[in-house]
Amino acid sequence: MPRSTLTPARWSSGYMAETGTAWIELVCADDSHVIAIAQIGLVEVAAAFASKRRGNFIAPDEYDNALADLICDAQTRYLLAAVDQTIVDSAIQLTRRQRLRGYDAVHLACALALNEPLVDSGQPPLIFVAADEDLLAAAAAEGLATDNPNDHP
Repeated sequence: MPRSTLTPARWSSGYMAETGTAWIELVCADDSHVIAIAQIGLVEVAAAFASKRRGNFIAPDEYDNALADLICDAQTRYLLAAVDQTIVDSAIQLTRRQRLRGYDAVHLACALALNEPLVDSGQPPLIFVAADEDLLAAAAAEGLATDNPNDHP
C-alpha cells in the first residue's frame, strides 16, 4: 500500500538544497509514495524562490530552473489538494485548537481531509512532513503521523 505524505509549502528540498534534502529526495523518488501538497503551497514555494532571487541568494537561471521544476512536478508528480470552503472552515477551526499561522492551518486542514479516506479504507495513514515544530505539534495533536526533514540531515 502506498504511503501518502503531505508536505507543506515551506519544503523546497529537491529544488534548493537545505537540511533534509537528501532524505526528502529519497522519499520522493519512491514511486510507492504519493506526495500531496495544498494547491496554495505552490504559491508559497514560488514566493520563497522569488525572495531568494531578489535577495541575490540564487542566480536568475537557478530561479528559473527551480520554478520550472516546481511547475512540472505540480503537473506530473504531486497530488494537489484543492482549497475549497470546507478546507477553509476546517482551517478556521484548527486555529481555535492549535497554535497555527493562517496557511499552516490550511495545509493541516488539507492533510486531515486527505487522511480521513485513507484511514477509513484501511490504507496506511499519511505522514505529515514539515520543518516547523509548531506545525508538526499541531498535526500530531490532530492525530497525524509526522516527520521532520531536519531530523534527517
